[in-house]
Amino acid sequence: MSSAFGGFWRRLAANLLDGLLFAALLTPLTLLLADAVPMEILGSWLLPLALTLGCWMMLGGTPGKLLMGCELVDGRSGHRVSLGQALLRYLGYLLSALPLGLGFLWILWDRRKQGFHDKLAGTLVIREDERRLSLDELERRLR
Repeated sequence: MSSAFGGFWRRLAANLLDGLLFAALLTPLTLLLADAVPMEILGSWLLPLALTLGCWMMLGGTPGKLLMGCELVDGRSGHRVSLGQALLRYLGYLLSALPLGLGFLWILWDRRKQGFHDKLAGTLVIREDERRLSLDELERRLR
């Protein structure tokens, strides 16, 4: 039986798709603003942050995650993530990346397919086709 949670390879593919999409959207803007250092920071750091957080909170995932059939949810309620959770998860990417990417690789072994950033923020990435199930039903499928 397939996992009800979004696994490592599906999430990796989603991140690659997001990287391509965000680069296509933001590279021209960053090049236009390259001479103004504060504007370059806006194009390189603040816009990607705002786009990512907005997608997580309003759509339940970035375009890549949605295309790969995944949805980001609160790990307790199964609802959309809050701004606080989204910020914590985004900052948690640093924690996941620091020990040689172990926090991302952890998704391979974790029962609920959570990386360190998901554990820190209390979030889950679930398969979209499992969205209609409660978190308790998802947990039962693991047994």
